[in-house]
Amino acid sequence: LSGERNEAIRVMEELKKLSEQGYVSPYYSVVLYLALGEKDQAFEWLDKAYDERSDLLVFLGRDPIFDSLRSDPRFADMMRRVGLSK
Repeated sequence: LSGERNEAIRVMEELKKLSEQGYVSPYYSVVLYLALGEKDQAFEWLDKAYDERSDLLVFLGRDPIFDSLRSDPRFADMMRRVGLSK
């Protein structure tokens, strides 16, 4: 989001390497894809985070990183599934 696209891509590659050695929450990929402006990819990883019952999803309702998704019906559905809205 700060315009450091190359840095976000580098961190994404680092996360991929780390995930080969151990668990990395899909939530972090969500944040990186949002930073890259790739909403569809972010939603794919949100679904993975939900499937894995990531405790970090409790931040969906308040974290400003998700502001760009709030008007998307998929986000409202995720909020409902997580139990943060009706």
